[in-house]
Amino acid sequence: MESEPEEALAWAVAPVLDPLRGDEAFTGASRPADPFTVLDFWRYAMPDLRTNTTRGLLAEFLVHRALGARTRNVEWESFDVLTEDGLRVEVKASAYVQAWDQRRPSAIRFTRLRGRTWNPRDGDAAEPTYNADVYVFALHTAADHTAYDPLDVSQWSFYVLPGPEVEALAQDSLGLATLSRVAGLPVPFDGLAARVRSADPRRAGDGAGAARAVPSPRGHGDARG
Repeated sequence: MESEPEEALAWAVAPVLDPLRGDEAFTGASRPADPFTVLDFWRYAMPDLRTNTTRGLLAEFLVHRALGARTRNVEWESFDVLTEDGLRVEVKASAYVQAWDQRRPSAIRFTRLRGRTWNPRDGDAAEPTYNADVYVFALHTAADHTAYDPLDVSQWSFYVLPGPEVEALAQDSLGLATLSRVAGLPVPFDGLAARVRSADPRRAGDGAGAARAVPSPRGHGDARG
């Protein structure tokens, strides 16, 4: 059967689903005595919070919780966390310790600061852009495998920069030396929400975001982390 021309097809709108709880059972198996649930899948998919992909999601989750956001962004959104008042936050994560054997701690670098936006109807944007109001750089500070506890939020440090400052740097990535120079001292988890709010560039008109000058893009390239 011939398919209809693409221009004649209507858009199928994906429904919004309720978040899974974890106890939902998979169905259709021929052995009902051997049930398995969504929680079993989660344990399979993310058994180790130290891996790069999962650690990035964990950092997003921590920022999400700190800011009191209620819903998770769709996977293809151009930023990671959206607050109730519309603040767009991008989260980048890095760590000294990885899930594999190491001779020495990893060099810290936060990458992919800009990217092409995408939506299902228009596709990719022509050029990469900086797409968040505030950038949070989450660093897991454990220096060896023995000390690493992915559930201890006190092991995270958070550097925060307004989006316009990140854009002014005109960099695709930042090492820790440059980040420390332009962002100042990091904050712990308990101070993250206040630091993000103080960096909100939308508040610059009332003086809240005007305390920091936007740095010159010159001289901020990173040869090393």
